Amino acid sequence: MVPVTTPSWLNGDPICGQVRTVGSRSVGVEEEFLLVEPETGRPKAVAGTVLQTAGQVAGSDLEAELQQQQLETNSRPCQSLDDLHRDVRRCRASAAAAAGRAGARVAALGTSPVFVDPRPVRTSRYQRMAEEFGLTAHEQLTCGCHVHVEIFSADEGVAVLDRAGPWLATLLALSANSPFWQGLDSSYASFRYQVWGRWPCSGPAEPFVTAQAYRQTVRQMVATGTLIDPGMVYFNARLSERYPTIEIRIADVCLRADDTALIAALARALVETEATATREARAAPRVRTELLRLAAWRASRSGLDGALLNPVTGQPEQAATVVHMLLDHCRDALADAGDTGAVAELMAAVLTQGNGASFQRAAYRRSGRLSDVIRDATVVTEVG
Repeated sequence: MVPVTTPSWLNGDPICGQVRTVGSRSVGVEEEFLLVEPETGRPKAVAGTVLQTAGQVAGSDLEAELQQQQLETNSRPCQSLDDLHRDVRRCRASAAAAAGRAGARVAALGTSPVFVDPRPVRTSRYQRMAEEFGLTAHEQLTCGCHVHVEIFSADEGVAVLDRAGPWLATLLALSANSPFWQGLDSSYASFRYQVWGRWPCSGPAEPFVTAQAYRQTVRQMVATGTLIDPGMVYFNARLSERYPTIEIRIADVCLRADDTALIAALARALVETEATATREARAAPRVRTELLRLAAWRASRSGLDGALLNPVTGQPEQAATVVHMLLDHCRDALADAGDTGAVAELMAAVLTQGNGASFQRAAYRRSGRLSDVIRDATVVTEVG
C-alpha cells in the first residue's frame, strides 16, 4: 500500500487534514502469492529476478516476502469497492506479467500443495529470522491477505481492535484457501493459519483499552529479545507500523479477486461498525482470548463446510448462519459505504461455489494430481 500520511501517527495524535465522514475510510490490500514452475507447479525461487524485472515497470507495486518462492502485491488505498476490485486485478496482472518474464507463474494459494524446500530471501532481517526461529521460519512458506483500513487516531484503532476480535474468524472461514501441505491433505480448510500459529507472537490478543497500552505491550514484547522488531507482532489484527490503518491479517490469500474484494469490504465495514459503537459509548463485548483462539481454530479447520463459533454466544452454528450474522452486524456501515448490494452478491457467490479450499479439493478429486490443483489455481489467479 502507498501510505496516506507519515508513520508518526502512532504517537497517538489524531490524523489531521482528513474529512471524517461515515463510509469514507480508505481500504487497501496486500496479497501474497506463490511463484511456481509452469510445467510442474512446484514453487520456484525466483523472487529476486521477478522484482528486478518488475522494477523496470512503473506502478508494479510488488515486494519480496520471507521466501524466494513468493511475491507480495500492494494495492493503492481506495475509497470505493469498485476501485479496490479493479486495483486488486491490476496488481495480480502485474505480478503475473513480472513472473512470466522470469519463467514462472503466480498462484493465489495459502500453502504449497506439493513438496517444497523454502529458501529465505537474502536480506539481513529475513536471514536473522531464519537463524533465530529455525524450522518455524524455514517452513514458513504461506500466503495471506492483509487488509488495511484507514483510522483517524491510534486510540480509535485500539478501540476497534478491542471490539472486532470475535468477528475475525469469520473472515478466515470465508478466505480459507490452504487445505494441502507438503503433498498431503491437511484436513484443514486453512492450514496456513495453523502454520502461522507457530510464531510466538501470532493469534488473538487481550484488550488494550488505550493506544498507550498497545504501544507499551509492543515495546515489552520486543524487549524480551524474542522478537526481532515490532514488525514481528503478528496479531490477527494490529495497528500498522507504516500506515494510519488497522491491518487485519487473519485471512488466507483468496483464490479469486472477487473474494479478496469481499474480505476487504467486510473488513472496512467491521472497522466502521466498531468505531461507531465506540463513539456512541456502547459497551464493548468482553470475550476471553481463549475463546477467540478456539473460534479461529474452528474456522481454520472447517472453513465454510462445518460449524463456526457464534461471535455473540460462543456456541457452534452453521457457517452460513455466522456469515449472515457478520453481514447483519455491519449492515449500517455497508449501507453508508454503498457496498450493500455488491457484498450481498459476492457473499452469495462464495457461499454457493465455496472458498479456495473447496476449489482446491474439487480440482484434486477430478484428477488425483496436486499439480493440476496448482495449474487450475494459476489460471484463476491470472484472470483475476
